[in-house]
Amino acid sequence: MLNATLRLARTEFAIDASFDAPTPGITALFGRSGAGKSTLMHLLAGLLKPDSGSIALDGETLFDSARGTNKPAEARHLACVFQDLRLFPHLNVRANLDYGLRRARRGQISIRWDRVLELLELGSLLHRRCWQLSGGERQRVALGRALLAQPRLLLLDEPLSALDAPRRAEVLPYFERLRDELALPMILITHLFEDVVRLATHVVLIDSGRVLAQGDLPSLSLGPELRILLGADGSGAVIEGRVDSVDAATGLARVAVGSGHLLVPGDGLRPGSAVRLQLLARDLILATEAPRSLSVRNQLRGTITALTTDPPHNLLVHVDAGGAQLLARVTQAAADELRLHAGQPLWVLVKSVTLRGHAL
Repeated sequence: MLNATLRLARTEFAIDASFDAPTPGITALFGRSGAGKSTLMHLLAGLLKPDSGSIALDGETLFDSARGTNKPAEARHLACVFQDLRLFPHLNVRANLDYGLRRARRGQISIRWDRVLELLELGSLLHRRCWQLSGGERQRVALGRALLAQPRLLLLDEPLSALDAPRRAEVLPYFERLRDELALPMILITHLFEDVVRLATHVVLIDSGRVLAQGDLPSLSLGPELRILLGADGSGAVIEGRVDSVDAATGLARVAVGSGHLLVPGDGLRPGSAVRLQLLARDLILATEAPRSLSVRNQLRGTITALTTDPPHNLLVHVDAGGAQLLARVTQAAADELRLHAGQPLWVLVKSVTLRGHAL
């Protein structure tokens, strides 16, 4: 577990944040650009000194202003991957990786060279110079160098923000492999919510240097704090399910969620795999009677658990679909006409194209 309480005052900005990050797994520090996420990373890494507070990793104190403890960055045994990657352009890939290995703690080689080459598929790149690599390849080399330093914690500062969509799609599976196959805790700094949905096992919401909320993503997706950061169009529930089957003819996967099933695009999904789905509140349709003769194939039975205001003229309807918690946005007029109320059974309709499925 990483436990951090950090305070730092500057003329133009202030940090006053306290959060916990379970280990292993990926904890995402999510917020808008300029929220203070990168500053928090520098404080954790020892590159900046907090005015006050404490940092402890798995019970070991790295910083404690009350006790006068402040371990230098090199003694914390953390590794950082920055936005600009900071590879050595005059060295080839092998030499860049060797630099990481030379920084490893003596006798602490748990992530071996051949394992890094396998996980990140770097074997064919070893003799190439960094300027000969694509953006996605450079990102993989930076990750490999950081892993070979044998860090206790890997800090990732907006690692995908500089990549275009095709390169991001190329690199994301490597982060998933690191999360799933290495028992290495990671802190992911990002303002891209799709990265949070796909990668994070724990989330800390940051705004203006403060923690708005923290916890698991499905729970946070139902709260007002995340809606503050995402805005109305990005609001909705994140739910988890398991793939029952994949139909090669239609390209759709049948995913069990709550007491029902949803059909989602099946690319890269396998039967038995866990998935996380984002259902936007604006894309859900509620019906108080059993739907008939509709092109919308995804239908879940549920019960309204609460209705909350969504200014200026809308309501958010909270629905329990057999254990899957959903959010739907309706107008006040529609809610009045349908006489929506807590405890009411209904059907939730959602088009498969609005679902975002990610392997976990």
